[in-house]
Amino acid sequence: MSIAEGLPTLLWALDYLSVLVFALTGALVASRGQLDPVGFVFMAAMTAVGGGTLRDLLLDRPQVFWIARPSLILVAATAAMVVFWTAHRFESRYRLLLWLDALALAIAVPAGVGIAVEGGFSPVIVVIMGVVTGTFGGLIRDVVGNEVPLVLKQGELYLTAAFGGALIAVLAMWPGLGRSEALFLCGLVTFGLRAGSIVWGWALPVYRPRPPRTRG
Repeated sequence: MSIAEGLPTLLWALDYLSVLVFALTGALVASRGQLDPVGFVFMAAMTAVGGGTLRDLLLDRPQVFWIARPSLILVAATAAMVVFWTAHRFESRYRLLLWLDALALAIAVPAGVGIAVEGGFSPVIVVIMGVVTGTFGGLIRDVVGNEVPLVLKQGELYLTAAFGGALIAVLAMWPGLGRSEALFLCGLVTFGLRAGSIVWGWALPVYRPRPPRTRG
């Protein structure tokens, strides 16, 4: 099977994996908020499909991905119920949330990049769609769950990790690297940057306003 023939299958798999892992993170936030089972499913599904939904609407695709494949919602609901019955077993649910979210980010960013590449969009749009797909679901999850959004948290490489991974994929495809290999590299860089932020505190300098000058 050629890379071109295998790409749709890879994108299909990335969609299912990103939905599964992002759904787990949404359900973990629901557990921190002590929601009922319906609340778990709502949070899980919303987190799982949020980024991909915005991507598909912006790219004007014929159908939003989870409407074309309703089984994705069943995947999210199943993940929600697994967390509902097992979340109490984890000593630090927030730590687990961070790592699952990092993994989900590293799956969703390549998914967004791949969909945009397959649609023939420009490199700028490809990078933006990678970032949107990877970050928007988690942003909705944290806002609705009354958590500090990871995407906006000071000292976190989150948007930067998504942007770096998407940019690497585009740069790798420029000299002719296969799309599947470029998407793998995208996920690797995204996860590496996010993991470095979690473990070693990697961060970019943040804006700090200068104190106003006082007249003598």
